[in-house]
Amino acid sequence: SAQARKRARQAVKQRARNMSLRSTLRTAIKRVRKAIGAGDKTVAQAAFQDSQSVIDSIAGKKIIHKNVAARCKRRLSAAIKAL
Repeated sequence: SAQARKRARQAVKQRARNMSLRSTLRTAIKRVRKAIGAGDKTVAQAAFQDSQSVIDSIAGKKIIHKNVAARCKRRLSAAIKAL
């Protein structure tokens, strides 16, 4: 049906958008982990502040579940505190 074709087109666009945002999320997390690995606490904290907003915005768009976002932030925070 026409409706099914339109929904298929929309799904392709939405998937591309979601994949892009998920990639942004992974990059933000990697940036924090890289700073933690280098042992630089101030840089890690700054990167963590930036990544928090990215994580929250993506959870708000329901690309990841809010509990996954909370767990991610909690683990990064704990890793920074352990430095």
